[in-house]
Amino acid sequence: MHINRRTTIQGSSVAALLLTLGAAWAAQPVVEIIAFTHPPVQSALKSLRDWLVSQGTHVRVVEIDMETSAGEKRAAAVGVTGHVPILILVDGKFAFARKDGTTVEFKSFPAASNMKGAWTLDDAKVIISAAH
Repeated sequence: MHINRRTTIQGSSVAALLLTLGAAWAAQPVVEIIAFTHPPVQSALKSLRDWLVSQGTHVRVVEIDMETSAGEKRAAAVGVTGHVPILILVDGKFAFARKDGTTVEFKSFPAASNMKGAWTLDDAKVIISAAH
């Protein structure tokens, strides 16, 4: 192969493009929703899913049915066992420090008017947005 100015410039352009794409991909947080596929779980996740869709390609979402062996194995891999209807992982973790120093865990139901959960959609938005 003959290397000249043109092939050097083309090679540099391709390398720059790959670096840019790699940086964009690396910055994209992965959100895993491991949950039961029946009510009331699905309605509890609607607001989070709607917001994730609005993020477009800035967030990669993976859905896993908690009642499958894949769901059970993934939950167990992060130390969660037992009857957990919802587990949200952001880059492989479900527990995060809030700005006030308390810990939020994306485990079980979110706090809502009809649910007594310990995490909110706003908690999820802050953590996911900070991950990219």
